[in-house]
Amino acid sequence: MKRLVLSFLALLILASSITPLSAAVILPASPATEEPSPAAVKAAIEGFKSLPKAERKLKIKELRKELKKFKVAKKAGNEPSTNTVLLVILAILLPPLAVYLHEGVINKRFWISLILTLLFWLPGIIYALIIILGDK
Repeated sequence: MKRLVLSFLALLILASSITPLSAAVILPASPATEEPSPAAVKAAIEGFKSLPKAERKLKIKELRKELKKFKVAKKAGNEPSTNTVLLVILAILLPPLAVYLHEGVINKRFWISLILTLLFWLPGIIYALIIILGDK
C-alpha cells in the first residue's frame, strides 16, 4: 500500500511539472455563442421585413421584454453556470481534479485537496466544494 501511494505521489509530481495545455476548456461551445451563417442572417432579416408593420412592432416589443428578463436574471446571478455544476459533480467524484480545473494550476489548494482525499474521502469532497462554491 505504501509503495502504491508513493508511486501515485511520484506520478502527480511528474504530472505537475508538465505545463497544462488548457484547463479552462471543459465544455464545447454552446450554440448561443456561435455566429450564425451570413445566409441565415440574411434570410431572417428578409423574413422580418416581409412582416406587416403591426406584426413587426409586436415582435420588437416581445424582444424588448425578453431582453429585460435576461438582464434582470443576469444581474441576479442566481442560476449557476454549467461549468460550476459540472465542477460540483466532479468534486464529488474526484475532488483534486475538480480543484485543479477550478484553479487552473497546481497550487497549495490542489495539494490540500489531494491529501484530504487520500486520507479520508469525505473531507476531500467538502474541501473541494468549499473551494469551488466559495469563490464567487
